[in-house]
Amino acid sequence: MSERTSRTFRSSAWFAARDKDGFIHRSWMGRGLPADVFDGRPVIGICNTWSELTPCNAHFRQLAEHVKRGVWEAGGLPFEFPVTSTGETSVRPTAMLFRNLVSMDVEEMIRANPIDGVVLLCGCDKTTPALVMGAASCDVPTIVVSGGAMLNGNYRGQEIGISHLWKFSEDVKAGVMTQQEFMEAEPCMSRSTGTCMVMGTASTMAIIVEALGLSLPNNAAIPAVDARRYTLAHESGRRIVDLAREGVPLSRVLTRQAFENAIRVNGAVGGSTNAVIHLLAMAGRIGVPLTLRDWDDIGRTVPTIVDLMPSGRFMMEDFYYAGGLPAVLRAMGEAGLLHRDALTVNGRTVWENSSDAPNHNREVIRPLDRPVVAHGGIAVLCGNLAPAGAVLKPSAASPHLMRHRGRAVVFENIEHYKVRVNDPDLDVDKDSVLVLKGCGPKGYPGMAEVGNMGLPAKLLQQGVTDMVRISDARMSGTAYGTVVLHVSPEAAVGGPLALVRDGDPIELNVEERRLHMEVSDEELARRRSEWRAPVLARRGGYLQLFLEHVEQADTGTDFDFLVGCRGHEIARESH
Repeated sequence: MSERTSRTFRSSAWFAARDKDGFIHRSWMGRGLPADVFDGRPVIGICNTWSELTPCNAHFRQLAEHVKRGVWEAGGLPFEFPVTSTGETSVRPTAMLFRNLVSMDVEEMIRANPIDGVVLLCGCDKTTPALVMGAASCDVPTIVVSGGAMLNGNYRGQEIGISHLWKFSEDVKAGVMTQQEFMEAEPCMSRSTGTCMVMGTASTMAIIVEALGLSLPNNAAIPAVDARRYTLAHESGRRIVDLAREGVPLSRVLTRQAFENAIRVNGAVGGSTNAVIHLLAMAGRIGVPLTLRDWDDIGRTVPTIVDLMPSGRFMMEDFYYAGGLPAVLRAMGEAGLLHRDALTVNGRTVWENSSDAPNHNREVIRPLDRPVVAHGGIAVLCGNLAPAGAVLKPSAASPHLMRHRGRAVVFENIEHYKVRVNDPDLDVDKDSVLVLKGCGPKGYPGMAEVGNMGLPAKLLQQGVTDMVRISDARMSGTAYGTVVLHVSPEAAVGGPLALVRDGDPIELNVEERRLHMEVSDEELARRRSEWRAPVLARRGGYLQLFLEHVEQADTGTDFDFLVGCRGHEIARESH
């Protein structure tokens, strides 16, 4: 064994023996490779979510090749392997239904194979948390390479992003945009490979990964088609070999300090509410105590300083040119909003990586004394309507609705909403509170992104642009509005949301973190006695597994049997 390879790796259990078992492993895996690649060097798995059904990740074959170059250069042995890929735009009923399935795929493939370190290639929304969750349950040396966002869209000389889709759709219903104009905008939106170009869930999770220290600096913001994305992949391939040689497990990086940094960063960039669920699940896998309440306690005072859609004006391409996440981390660190000594995968602390980071555009990345929103982050609401909590994104909400009281207009499920919302006879006005049930983890199933309900057409035509909306669903990170999400427990399991009826007065007070249904305890008890649980579609297969084991949103919607780290013990030989 060379001096450079001074430790014994997991993969030696497959490749080191000079017997029948070693023969078969080297013979099959080494086809086309020189015999000396099995000299005890670390084997690096490249976990790839490439799929033609996941357009955000369409360039991952090339990305993987650049990672391999770096692994070879650093003296490692790279092997690429596929895992289930979930494309947010096409997967039905929702990609979230399969996040935990993907995490199981990742976990078991890492543990079952001769892998000493892993590079996670992820981009589209659920691929990032799923891959990190799976790797966390194994706790091997890990580095993340994100796919990057697509280029800004351009329609009639105006830069547009996916957030414009919601606006354009409402404009058509309001009569201020024609159907032809709407269709003309379609090919102008997605001009390259990559994830959504606004601060949607994909970009948010890439930022979360970098804030956690799981990637090299600037991983989050480099555009998908920028050559520097491939340079970063190459360098990540080099670095994972070092991490394997140094024996740095994922748990060394994913500490409580790292999670607190990520929560504050999410507030500073105006990140998606989906990050709440995913970060809770990731913490649960690695064994770091983290609660929904922590999101409010830790992130409440953080100003949103990144002026990106849907909360602001710019997009991810602009964010990268302005300085990307290192510039944000520097501002936060100088203001005492960062655990500066948190370790990152390049071996340096988060502060060593960002202390001299430049800010090239103070409109895109604003100074702390001129924020987009003074108190960003995620507001965690409680009350008799959400005993276990609900969330709202202040930077995407309307200030005049942050304290509001209105009567409920109730939709029992998404189909009921679609049938009812544009009925000219619907008893609704601008002060009403739209309530959607049956869209939580078990109710949808999978907790779809339908919480940002479109407003009734007749109100749009009156010039109404926002209303308070409440549901047990999620909302796309690309969307905006005064939307209360993740109400827990969900309606399908008998949470108080199931008992709301048309006309019930509902109070939202974001400052006091209150979500209250003004109905007496006696009346709620009477309604509960009449309530009947919906029949959930247990049809066998994965869906039945999901329905029987998924947890509620306030703890991350992981499966109860997946929480925790199971390590990377080598299983018995089969030959």
